[in-house]
Amino acid sequence: MMFEDFKRPSYFMMNIRAVFGRAYPRVIGGTRELSWVFFDTILPLLGVAAYVYIYKALNADPAFIGFVILGGATTAFWLNMLWFMAAQFYWEKEIGNLELYMIAPISRMAILLGMAIGGMFFTSVRALSTLALGIIIFGVTFTLSSPLHVIAIFFLTMVALYGMGMLFASLYMLYGREAWHMSSLLQEPVYLLSGMYFPVKALGYWVAVGASLIPITLGLDAMRQLLWPKAASWGFLSPNVETIALAFLSIILLIAARYSLRYMENLGKREGRLTLKWQ
Repeated sequence: MMFEDFKRPSYFMMNIRAVFGRAYPRVIGGTRELSWVFFDTILPLLGVAAYVYIYKALNADPAFIGFVILGGATTAFWLNMLWFMAAQFYWEKEIGNLELYMIAPISRMAILLGMAIGGMFFTSVRALSTLALGIIIFGVTFTLSSPLHVIAIFFLTMVALYGMGMLFASLYMLYGREAWHMSSLLQEPVYLLSGMYFPVKALGYWVAVGASLIPITLGLDAMRQLLWPKAASWGFLSPNVETIALAFLSIILLIAARYSLRYMENLGKREGRLTLKWQ
C-alpha cells in the first residue's frame, strides 16, 4: 500500500529540485568561511586599483575610471563561469560524482543551472563590493537614466555567459586534466579581448567583432555607454544593437550547449570516458 501511494514527481519538478539541490550548497558554503568574503573582495580590488592609478597618471577622462571599476566587477562572473561551472564536471569526475549525474533522470543543464545560480550568489557579493568600494574610494559617478535597459543587458549577458559555461562544461567533461589548462589559457586573453579595463573599440573594428563572441564584450560595452553617456563615443556599437546581439547570442549558446552536452554524454558513455579509468 505504501508503494502504491508513492507518486513520482514530474520531469519538470525533478529538474527544479535538481536546480535547488545544486544551488543550495554553494549559497550556504559561501557563508561558512567569512574570511573568503574578505579576500575575494579586497584582493581583486588591488588589481583594479592599479589600472585606476594608470588612468589617473595619464589624466584620462574620469569615465575611464568607471570603466575599470565596472570591468573589475565583471571579472568575478567570468572567473565563476570559467572555474566553477565550465570545469565543474571535470572536478565531479575527479571525486566520483559524475556517474551519479549521468544516471539521474534529470537534464544535465538543470545541474549546471543550479551551479550557476548558486555561484552567482557569492559572485554577486564580490562584484557589488567591488563597485561599492570603487565608488567610495575613487569617487566614481555615473548616470542611471535607463535602469531597465541596464538590467536587461546585465541579465542577457549572464544568460549568454552561463550558456557558454554549459557549452565548455560538455568539452571539459571528456578532456580530463586538459580542462584545467584550458581554463588557465582562456583567463587572461579574455581580459584583453573583452575590454575589461578599457573600451574594446580601441582594439580595432574587426578584432572587436571577433571579441563579441564573448558575451562580456558586448555587455560591458553597452552598460558603459548607458552609465557614462558622455563617453559614448568610445562605444563599439549602440546599446540597442548590442542588446539584440546578446539576445541572439544567448539563444545560440543555450541551444549549442544542450546539443553539445547530449552528444558528449553519449560519446562518453560509448567510449567509457566518464570515469577516471579512461585517464
